[in-house]
Amino acid sequence: MTYTAERTHTMAPPSRILVVEDNDALAAGLCTSFEVEGYDVDRVGDGDAALAWLAEHQPDLIILDLMLPTTSGFDVLRRYRAMNGTAAVLILSARDQEVDKVQGFRIGADDYVVKPVGLLELLARIEAMLRRVRDTRPHTPGEVPARFAFGDVVVDMRTRTVSRGRALVDLTPMEFDLLVFLLQADGNIVSRETLMRQVWRYSPGLTSRTVDQHVARLRHKIEHDPAEPRHILTVRKAGYRLES
Repeated sequence: MTYTAERTHTMAPPSRILVVEDNDALAAGLCTSFEVEGYDVDRVGDGDAALAWLAEHQPDLIILDLMLPTTSGFDVLRRYRAMNGTAAVLILSARDQEVDKVQGFRIGADDYVVKPVGLLELLARIEAMLRRVRDTRPHTPGEVPARFAFGDVVVDMRTRTVSRGRALVDLTPMEFDLLVFLLQADGNIVSRETLMRQVWRYSPGLTSRTVDQHVARLRHKIEHDPAEPRHILTVRKAGYRLES
């Protein structure tokens, strides 16, 4: 395994998402799914609470319903942008009229998704939005990224990007953190229990099967033959290790 900059054992902090949704069941499901993917998640249930929260905190992304108690989602977005709020905003609403979508974009939404939407599509949209935020965020002058390389895969810790050959690999935040943790283990075996504790922080709904599923998805994205992996190896009854 090679390192092309000074090695670091500190992962970049996870992106923070605010869910503004008054439907308790939907909000709970979204929050759990986002947490399993490695995001920090907060939730409020009405427009006034959203504005109060945003006055004190800075998320990276806001999931915003339009039909909210106290203050509509449109008004929340309009007032948030007037406060110079810079977080990416994804409107998630049952309102599917073109006029609503146009209004949302005009007052500052970055994306508009109509309910119901599949979880995988929603996660893909969120990661794409957060990637654009990371790509446009200024870095400290003279800052040198920590980079890991193995095979034809390069992991850039500063930008949280992964490339294979000349192509970027589209990883979710949790897949990225999982890969980095395995890299930092220096080829040692990492148990599922350790991954659940250190990478997932024992998120709600987490099982060892969740870890296995994420490993499988990661293999499909970075291995040339996921069925016969060369890098992310399973150690029977022990866990996983990364072979450089």
